[in-house]
Amino acid sequence: MTREISVVLDGYSYTECPRWHEGRLWFADFYTHQVVSARADGSEVRVEAEIPQQPSGLGWLPDGRLLVVSMRDSKLLRREKSGDLVEHADLAPYATGHPNDMVVDEQGRAYVGNFGFDLMAGAPIASATLVRVDPDGSVTEVAEELLFPNGSAITPDGTLVVSETFGNRIAAFDIADDGSLRNRRAWATFGAVPDTTAVGEALPQLAVAPDGLCLDAEGAVWAADALNGRAIRVREGGEIVDEVTCDSGVFACMLGGDDGRTLFLSAAPDFDEHARSAAREARVLAVHVDVPHAGLP
Repeated sequence: MTREISVVLDGYSYTECPRWHEGRLWFADFYTHQVVSARADGSEVRVEAEIPQQPSGLGWLPDGRLLVVSMRDSKLLRREKSGDLVEHADLAPYATGHPNDMVVDEQGRAYVGNFGFDLMAGAPIASATLVRVDPDGSVTEVAEELLFPNGSAITPDGTLVVSETFGNRIAAFDIADDGSLRNRRAWATFGAVPDTTAVGEALPQLAVAPDGLCLDAEGAVWAADALNGRAIRVREGGEIVDEVTCDSGVFACMLGGDDGRTLFLSAAPDFDEHARSAAREARVLAVHVDVPHAGLP
């Protein structure tokens, strides 16, 4: 299906983790170290926070305070009502690579993934844990042996879905009342797990490299495919039923807008930190889709 893709914002370094919150699009820009928000048409741009150690995942506590992953020092930060940023949790004891994306549930529990290894330095692929940060800042490991846990979302019935970017799959867990995760399974499988720990050899083995994702009202997932310049709409089981292709890489997506039918895309030429930090070529794109947003974030 051919759709018109519009440019909402451009001139950024590497936009990530888009969220639709209180009538505005929010996102992190890695190498300008900013959390930014704007109207759906790109107007009224605001810098909401400056995160010197690189912002990533975004979410909100039930009282409206913003949570931001600070990647390079492995912290989860909280923006107080005063605007001050304080440490909400120390993730360093649990993260074997940079913490990245997260989803925050209605109780204020944040589920945070991490790379598992030093991607940009070319280290061997290694699995990672997923942690839960409770509203009081306490941290608990809730899953392990995930292959680059990345974008995540929570369905209305309490299922956590998590992209495993180097696993060719999206995982799923049932969230128990106490926030623990049970019944791990493959929500969608796109191919075999790569048979190598060398990043350069593993990437060609990924049919889909699922990155940031969001849910729609029919129970499908829109997921950025980090290697193929597209966002795909996937049903449980792995059937790809729709896609939006772009002229650059796509690394995250979010449904929003007034009717929940605007799919916002984080786009950049590639994910190389040296190239992206030196340039201002990242954009936020938008395209209209038929099925509106559901679930969290």
